[in-house]
Amino acid sequence: MHIRLDQFEGEWQLDRIIEDRRNDAEGRLTGVARFERAGPLELHYAEEGELVYGQQPAMIATRRYIWRGFDGEHADKIAVEFEDGRPFHVIALDRLMPDDNHQCDPDFYHVSYDFTRWPEWEAIWRVVGPSKDYRMISRYTRP
Repeated sequence: MHIRLDQFEGEWQLDRIIEDRRNDAEGRLTGVARFERAGPLELHYAEEGELVYGQQPAMIATRRYIWRGFDGEHADKIAVEFEDGRPFHVIALDRLMPDDNHQCDPDFYHVSYDFTRWPEWEAIWRVVGPSKDYRMISRYTRP
């Protein structure tokens, strides 16, 4: 199976669990992620959902990223960037379970994607640092 950037386009149901080990708390987000075409090899990712974190009242949480594809020998990769264009990480689509790292001093982020049940997929983040220690599992399904 070979997944392409354009196959992410459209709307996805998003369910996320945050296991915060530092604060001994759990968060849950339920919402929608949308990938909108912004060019031949570019999608804009926007998510919005209701986040319940520990004992705090529910709140609306949002995130935005840019997903850029490539032509030629790197056509099996997606560069994920922050909304302002700074590099975040790379997804290697030639693997069903790609992973990558992002260093944001003093914190370290590791992501593992799982495309083995495509078109359902998930991203698992492990984040550690002086004030962070959590695992975040985001599951994406078509509505």
